[in-house]
Amino acid sequence: MSIYKHILIAADFSDHTDQVMQRALALAESAKSQFCLCHIVEDFPLTDFAYEPMISVDLDMRDSLLDAGRQQLASLGEKYHIPADYQWVESGSPGRDIVRIADEHNVDLIVVGSHGRHGIKMLLGSTANAILHHAHCDVLAVRLQDD
Repeated sequence: MSIYKHILIAADFSDHTDQVMQRALALAESAKSQFCLCHIVEDFPLTDFAYEPMISVDLDMRDSLLDAGRQQLASLGEKYHIPADYQWVESGSPGRDIVRIADEHNVDLIVVGSHGRHGIKMLLGSTANAILHHAHCDVLAVRLQDD
């Protein structure tokens, strides 16, 4: 029986999403773990020429990105039989907000893909690194294999 009862999978919709999903599902294959999904649309501020933040990304563009994220997450949830009540799409900072979602929903394992390439990011991508250092639960960084 798995020690993990509630697993959050952070989806980025890359070509490696199925690899991350398969690893998470294999981890709890014989357990009755609850799976949930999240996707964070990164909120990049627009800046002026003096590099001072002026305004967040255009609201229409953000809404379009959130809608697209919801559609993709719903498709992923359907493929892996994860109910809509266990899927969250938000705008913000992936490293911070994935941890917040995990805390809010009493997650005991976060699963994220990782394929960083420089310095500490060679071991973990920047999002995976942020999650690892701030999470209050275990984190599984699935090493992504490029084709």
